[in-house]
Amino acid sequence: MTNERSAVRVAQWATGAVGREALLGVLDAPGLELVGVYVTSAVKDGVDAGDLVGRGPTGVTTTRDLDAVVASRPDVVVYTPRTPSTDDVCALLRAGVDVATTSYGFDPEHMPEDDRDRLRAACAEGGSTFHASGLNPGSFSAAVPLALSGLVRRLKRLTLQERADWSVYESTEITFDQMRFGRPAEEVTEAASESLAFTSDLFRQQVWLLGRALHADLDEVVTHHEVAVARHDVTVFDRVLAAGTVNGQRFRWVGRARGEELIVIEAIWTLGEVDAAWPEPQHGWTLQLEGDPSVQAHLITLASFSDPREMVDHVRAASVATAMQVVNAVPHVHSAAPGFATAVDLPVVSSLVGFGGQG
Repeated sequence: MTNERSAVRVAQWATGAVGREALLGVLDAPGLELVGVYVTSAVKDGVDAGDLVGRGPTGVTTTRDLDAVVASRPDVVVYTPRTPSTDDVCALLRAGVDVATTSYGFDPEHMPEDDRDRLRAACAEGGSTFHASGLNPGSFSAAVPLALSGLVRRLKRLTLQERADWSVYESTEITFDQMRFGRPAEEVTEAASESLAFTSDLFRQQVWLLGRALHADLDEVVTHHEVAVARHDVTVFDRVLAAGTVNGQRFRWVGRARGEELIVIEAIWTLGEVDAAWPEPQHGWTLQLEGDPSVQAHLITLASFSDPREMVDHVRAASVATAMQVVNAVPHVHSAAPGFATAVDLPVVSSLVGFGGQG
């Protein structure tokens, strides 16, 4: 939703691993003004937002009240909960507030129909804009491949491989509860887990989005899912993954046209070593465009490539990148026409702070 103000008024929704980094990003970015912060826990409620991120007073008090967020008159809400609420998002959109989210809706045309229709109607009522992005799904599976495709005369195939060892991630409730690691194999399927099905669908949406942007005329997007079980117990922070339960998952989301695989996003997620004959790409993301010419890039997020840092800092870097992709997009989202604005629709998103100079 377009507005004439020079500074974009922003509220942050949720302050978990990604939300905390988004809040810091909003505080630091020129042209953005923090006006509200929504939190989900009583412990974080009613405090100055700066207290949540180790900053000085901001004058913005956190709240668990949606109406209070709307009353702070944000232009855009940066919406980052792990589990989104379409009810809440629609309430914001109907109130005329743009929403930039890392949570869902990466390709609204292929998200669940009820959610899509409700979000579209809310945007129409409020004259507001809905945008979703992040890291992967997000920039590495949309903006980056699209940018590299600019080097190619004709594409034959596009693949993105993600390799990650989840044993270094401290958010064990996500690893074990939402992603179902440490469960018997029969419980680690989309049919057995709503959270796993939800996550898988986000990647299917990315394949559809790329297909549409790159004129693939996809007939279908199918999911292949394999699991591996641990030979021995694996300790992961405060949890123990028992031998015989799942410690590896391999997803392939495949976009096909006329029976041919054109776009493939693959994820190999493990907790320690796995007993499976799977590919062994480098950790991070390997993007390959086969065509004329063919192009390959390896992507990884770290706290630093030059300075010594702890593993926790390197892990946190992925959360920073996920958050900043939508924070840096805020001005574009606010300038976009009402309705859905995907990663394909927005101009190039670049750092609002950059090197920190004034020019």
